[in-house]
Amino acid sequence: MKVEEVPQDKSSLKNAKTKELCYAVNKDGKYVTKLSDGWDVKTIALNKSLELIEERKEHFKTEFLKGKISPIPYYMEVNRMDLNVLASYMNQWKWTLKRHFKPTVFNKLSEKVLQKYADTFNINIAQLKDITQNGN
Repeated sequence: MKVEEVPQDKSSLKNAKTKELCYAVNKDGKYVTKLSDGWDVKTIALNKSLELIEERKEHFKTEFLKGKISPIPYYMEVNRMDLNVLASYMNQWKWTLKRHFKPTVFNKLSEKVLQKYADTFNINIAQLKDITQNGN
C-alpha cells in the first residue's frame, strides 16, 4: 500500500495512545514505515476473536462447575494459551496435559504439579482448584 493509504481508522489502539507500525511504499517506490491509528477490518477481527475467547471461557467455567472438566481449560482461555503453549510452559507432553483436563485425574495431581500450573497461570493453588475465587 502507499503511504497515503495507511489506515487511520479509530480502533482500540486509539484509546491506548499507541499506534501500529506499518510498512508502505513512498512516492519513490521505496518501503518506509508509517504509523497507523488502526484499521476497521483488523479491529472487527480482533474484537470477534476476543468475544470467542470470552464464550469459551464461560463454557469451560460452566463445565467446571458441573464437575465435567478440571479448571485447566478455563485458565488456558484466561491466559490465551493453546495446548502447545501450555505444554511448553509446563515442560510436559500434550497428552499428559489433556489427561489433567479430567477431574478425576486433576484431583490426584501432586502439590508440585499443581504449583507448576499455578505459577504458569500466575495464580495460587486455591484459585487453581476453584475458579470462582479468581474473579474472572
